[in-house]
Amino acid sequence: MNYQTPERRRALAADYAIGLMPPTARKRFEHLLLDDGALRAELARWQNHLTLLTEPLVEQPVPEHVWQAVVARIEPQTLHVPLKRPFWNWLRLGAVACSLLIVLTAGLLYNRDSVQYQATLLSGTAQPGLRIEAHADYLKVQPLELAAVQAGRSLELWAIPVEGKPVSLGLIPSDGDGRITLGQSQQQLLKVPVVLAVSLEPQGGSPTGQPTGPVLYQGPLASL
Repeated sequence: MNYQTPERRRALAADYAIGLMPPTARKRFEHLLLDDGALRAELARWQNHLTLLTEPLVEQPVPEHVWQAVVARIEPQTLHVPLKRPFWNWLRLGAVACSLLIVLTAGLLYNRDSVQYQATLLSGTAQPGLRIEAHADYLKVQPLELAAVQAGRSLELWAIPVEGKPVSLGLIPSDGDGRITLGQSQQQLLKVPVVLAVSLEPQGGSPTGQPTGPVLYQGPLASL
């Protein structure tokens, strides 16, 4: 198959980004990505188009009149409760307490170290293998359906930019669950469109600084 015609390259990148490509074709396409910067650029354009469809809504402050309406529903201005049934008073207080707890909890979650980027890496058969969450200076790695790695081998994580060669981000923890600390150059690299890939390497990582083994998992890193 001729992969050099613009129409064919656009069609392949679109099928790959959308997830319509069969497993064997996906594997061939992933090998092409490693050495073809222009093809990675075409894929990144499609991924950016798709990412725009899933961008979250911009957070907006809640108007004061909305809060007043919420409070009015939780605690009406006029509520006739028989004095002999104080249980309802406790119920009203409990409702107010719950609403305050929700507001406080939301504030705490908002101030946490938020995830900036996220990727789900798929195998050659389109099965999810790893979830990667990119924080400011580290990656959180969570195994999904991670295949066992034989003795004497390591899984190495790579960032593949639109232009340039793959850059190692570090080794996947032996059980697939843990953190990978990022250096300054790695942090900057993840701020541009990249594809993440995991290759099977000798124990301790690639001896050449570039992938030497087969790519087992891959997926685009998308901003949240």
